[in-house]
Amino acid sequence: MNNYTVKALKFFEKQVSELDEKSRRFIFDKIKLIKENPYRYKRIRSKKYSKVFRIRLSINKKEIRLIYVIVEPNIILVCLLDRKKDYADLEKYLAKIKRELSLR
Repeated sequence: MNNYTVKALKFFEKQVSELDEKSRRFIFDKIKLIKENPYRYKRIRSKKYSKVFRIRLSINKKEIRLIYVIVEPNIILVCLLDRKKDYADLEKYLAKIKRELSLR
């Protein structure tokens, strides 16, 4: 079994911190499942990364997608994407990965 390290972009942390307690707990439960098996959820296409996945969530009656990328040995939590905006902003959020990880 792989040992993955879960890292969150600052943007993701900010998004989660703005949610209510119940929603945060729900997301943390999903993160535990990701850590157990990061390949369990649906893979989505990206120009920048080959292993981008999404989890469908319904938070406060809104369709939200939790987007994460696997860059061995890390699982990077990228953002919570509003389903209505679709995936138009996804590449912009994925671009933050390289910037933030190079700072660490």
